[in-house]
Amino acid sequence: MLQVKDLSKNFGGLAAVSSVDLEVREGELVGIIGPNGAGKTTLFNLLTGYIRPTSGHVWLFHKEITGKKPHQVAARGMVRTFQQNNVFGDLTVAQNVRLACHLTCQVRPWEAILHTPGATRKERQVGSRVAEILELVGISHLANVPANALPHGHKRILGIAVALACEPRLLLLDEPLAGMNTTEVDTAVALIRRLWEIGLTILLIEHNMRAVMGLCQRFVVLNFGKKLAEGTPEEIRNNPEVVRAYLGTAAHAA
Repeated sequence: MLQVKDLSKNFGGLAAVSSVDLEVREGELVGIIGPNGAGKTTLFNLLTGYIRPTSGHVWLFHKEITGKKPHQVAARGMVRTFQQNNVFGDLTVAQNVRLACHLTCQVRPWEAILHTPGATRKERQVGSRVAEILELVGISHLANVPANALPHGHKRILGIAVALACEPRLLLLDEPLAGMNTTEVDTAVALIRRLWEIGLTILLIEHNMRAVMGLCQRFVVLNFGKKLAEGTPEEIRNNPEVVRAYLGTAAHAA
């Protein structure tokens, strides 16, 4: 689904991402890990068009998307979440998801003004889709709650719901468990696993190693912008270079 070849990004004299190769196959759940400053989020920004690469190429479904804008990448089926909550706090949970649904189910201005049968039909479709997504992620009971009134864990789940509304085939999650307590982490991990089980391909960045070691099928490890290692959870856990660069002996023993 995704192929990355020799991807690099320089900021002045700093190589934030350096000659990274990456492949994600349909149906995989892949984790990207590494210490702070390893280039993980910069890689996501390059893949999704938020910044342009210095060199290298990105293909999505065998079509090159290098340098495409974020909305163009999303329309092609690769959608991401962000480290920070990217929701509209003054809108309700349902309204946030409804806005995102209009990327794939647009009502033309003249249709809305004239209240055409087509506009009415599309709005019903959007309403059904919003309800379906909220049920899937487990927050349908919060549909009418303003987003800024949600606890942190539910805001993170809402961010995933907004991404799902764009109908991704490949979902990129940037630290989906960040700032969550133990109960929230368990809920979010169960949701990510459920999304994978129903057919989504998922690429995620995460620092909570205890949570994702039992979740991801394969890991790519970045360090100083370069790919340090790649393999199964067991291979990564027992890789001495990874242990030295990121996990540490305590995490290795765990």
